[in-house]
Amino acid sequence: MFTGMLANGLIVIVNAIDLITQRKIAPLNLLLCCLATSRIILQLCIFFAHLGLFCLVKHNLFTDNFTLFFFVNELSLWFATWLGVFYFVKIATISHPAFLWLKMRIYRLVPWFILGSVLYATISTIIYERDILTFPEKIIISMLSKNATQVGKMDAMTLSVFIFELTLPSLIFIVAVLLLIFSLWNHSWRMRTMVGTREPRRHAHISAMLSILSFFILYFSHYMVGLVIASQSLELGSTTFLLCFLVFGIYPSLHSIILIFGNPRLKQSVKMFIVNCKYCDKMRNTWPSRKEARLSINNVLDIPIIVLLKSETQTLPRGSVCGMD
Repeated sequence: MFTGMLANGLIVIVNAIDLITQRKIAPLNLLLCCLATSRIILQLCIFFAHLGLFCLVKHNLFTDNFTLFFFVNELSLWFATWLGVFYFVKIATISHPAFLWLKMRIYRLVPWFILGSVLYATISTIIYERDILTFPEKIIISMLSKNATQVGKMDAMTLSVFIFELTLPSLIFIVAVLLLIFSLWNHSWRMRTMVGTREPRRHAHISAMLSILSFFILYFSHYMVGLVIASQSLELGSTTFLLCFLVFGIYPSLHSIILIFGNPRLKQSVKMFIVNCKYCDKMRNTWPSRKEARLSINNVLDIPIIVLLKSETQTLPRGSVCGMD
């Protein structure tokens, strides 16, 4: 989890530096920055939820702030969905007029996608706030109760709201990514059958397809775990229940690492960061410690002043005393 927070933090820092130095930011980098920021907050919420599971913090620390978790998780899902749509529009080769229209305007639409996601998540959280607040009370608190053998069932309204908020962005993402994978597969197959096709280009398409496929698997697993937790079909304290919470927290961490290694600019920034850390650590090891520096100073101060004056007078030229002619 901390590795994922570090990866998301690096994405935010790199894009923030570019924004400060160049006074502008590309739409894709803006989307990545928003996604990384939402995931940092989401991972903090998940971290406190895990602490609550092991009774390391008060239970109400998470349950009282579940509205924030719902809002940030909704934002993170929408940002990841638009990232999948962006990849689909920019990479896929489809000759449909609607797709070509979207391909020409995708850069201008990205800020509107981000703004629409924020407004949608805000309105949904405000409308369903009462239903959202009952969700952790019936799952999290019951799970932490020592005498509970079964999670109390929630009403159909609360369950339907939670499932709808998970399904809507996931459906858009799944359609876009499956179409993209299908397009990349067809293009890679055509390049394989064409004579004179360069091997590196075909490998680039295959690596892109594997990266998108890993994105799809992580996103879909996050969605399915959310549905399973909401349906309350798991036994409390079971390994499967804890595994679901673990998978729920792995997705925002692992996918951010995949994003860094799939983006040449972010990958280069991470390499520079690692090199600088190694250099600083090497310099720190070569510098004398405080104790060593203090000992060396004390050794110098312990030398009698007469000895120092005598050594100075011996080095002076003949006919001069203490540096004066």
